[in-house]
Amino acid sequence: MLKQRHKIIPAIYLVLIREDSILMLRRFNTGYEDGNYSLVAWHLDWNETFRQAMAREAMEESSLEFNPQNIRIIHTMHRRLIDGEDTREYIDFFMSVDNFIWEPVNKEPHKCDELRWFPVDNIPKNTIPYIRYALESIFKGESYSEFGF
Repeated sequence: MLKQRHKIIPAIYLVLIREDSILMLRRFNTGYEDGNYSLVAWHLDWNETFRQAMAREAMEESSLEFNPQNIRIIHTMHRRLIDGEDTREYIDFFMSVDNFIWEPVNKEPHKCDELRWFPVDNIPKNTIPYIRYALESIFKGESYSEFGF
């Protein structure tokens, strides 16, 4: 008999900083945290690496181009989300890249109604709580955090 294994969902986030500003987007019409700010983010697709997924999604969502080999993990978060009777756990990888091409463009206006740069010391008050916590941890130099436990 096979033992049931604990399932954790991997998610990746782009922490893009330029001249002391961070790129953030406001969620729109998604059914999750609409009206609140987040980072360019997504879940991993089957049969692709984290770096491949980040490079692909950054291009699809914001027209950013970069070499996947230049991506580095700057923070990892173990997160629990309780949504009614549904509880899910995530491992969130916050990744960054220094050399990117082009100014970001909102290529998914049906999911995001704003994509803009904010000073790192003044992120929007309506930032999704776990994103705010992760960014605060990153800015303190912490490489790991937990949220929702």
